Amino acid sequence: MRRNMNQEECKALLGQNYIGRLSYISGGHPFIVPITFYYDPDTHSITSYSSEGHKIQEMRKNTAVCLGVDEIASIANWKSVLVQGTFEELSRIDAKHMLHEFSDGVKKVIATIYGEHPKYISEFSAKIDAEEAPIVFRININELTGKLRVTNL
Repeated sequence: MRRNMNQEECKALLGQNYIGRLSYISGGHPFIVPITFYYDPDTHSITSYSSEGHKIQEMRKNTAVCLGVDEIASIANWKSVLVQGTFEELSRIDAKHMLHEFSDGVKKVIATIYGEHPKYISEFSAKIDAEEAPIVFRININELTGKLRVTNL
């Protein structure tokens, strides 16, 4: 059976994962990159961070982005969520606060799924050069859709 997921199912899938594929537009062409993320149910938004580079520069120019998150057990048993949203760069105390929320949130997901307890962001996400501050950003969710397929046994 294949069907659309409701909003609560979509939110649950986001909350149970921390790796997705971020899509953004550059020069009229789509780009897709893997990111580590945290779904914040209180603000109904996605938080992540990056170093300065192509992705950040282009999202500053065109804030329309999307995030894809999948759980695939087999060809006949999968879930997929697509987040349509807008990029928002955070600064100062907001960035510091949300980076802390990101870290704690991802650690909880990892503990729940894998039973592991990482201490530092570098254990589950890309390292940023110590000399540069991370750019913390939020994806404000405009639309959330999902599909699933399960086989009836």
